[in-house]
Amino acid sequence: MRYLAPLLMAAVLAATFSANAVDTGRPAPAFTARDADGKPVTLAGLRGRTVVLEWTNNGCPFVGHMYGSGVMQKLQRQAAADGVVWLTVISSAPGKQGYLDGPGVRAWKSRSGAAPADVLLDPSGALGHAYDARTTPDMFIIDPAGRLVYAGAIDDNPSTRPEDAKTAKNYVVLALQALKAGRPVSPDLTKSYGCSVKYS
Repeated sequence: MRYLAPLLMAAVLAATFSANAVDTGRPAPAFTARDADGKPVTLAGLRGRTVVLEWTNNGCPFVGHMYGSGVMQKLQRQAAADGVVWLTVISSAPGKQGYLDGPGVRAWKSRSGAAPADVLLDPSGALGHAYDARTTPDMFIIDPAGRLVYAGAIDDNPSTRPEDAKTAKNYVVLALQALKAGRPVSPDLTKSYGCSVKYS
């Protein structure tokens, strides 16, 4: 019986691996979604800008290690400094882990220090399913021409320890550096890891 708790914890924290079904190198799925203030945000309206989509769930330990380390917030601020539009997406359905409404988003941002350009609320899961987002975190990068150039994991270490986020190879950093330098993104597709997206 004394081994039961560790086994249960391991099951809870086990990474969910997936290969996203969307194709890199092709136009990213169009979307319209509302932010925490109810304002519509469209991909078409961001044409000409590099866009990062980050699926999140504030109850997921894999998300927690990225924010607990400060790595995610640092990436968001660096993206803003480089003119990149970073959009955090919450596809948790009402009543499910990670669901937030507008006031909840504002409280979470204040508490965590999150610094995306905007937070998109997707309680119906329409945006998440359009991108086949399966885990939190799950990352997508769209170039200024509207093409999906990266999809998958944020880094190469499926850990829940904040210190590991600081030493992992960060695929999002590599992709954004390649775009900035005019180089092809490589790798452009990796296996995402984390908690399953809590769709309805």
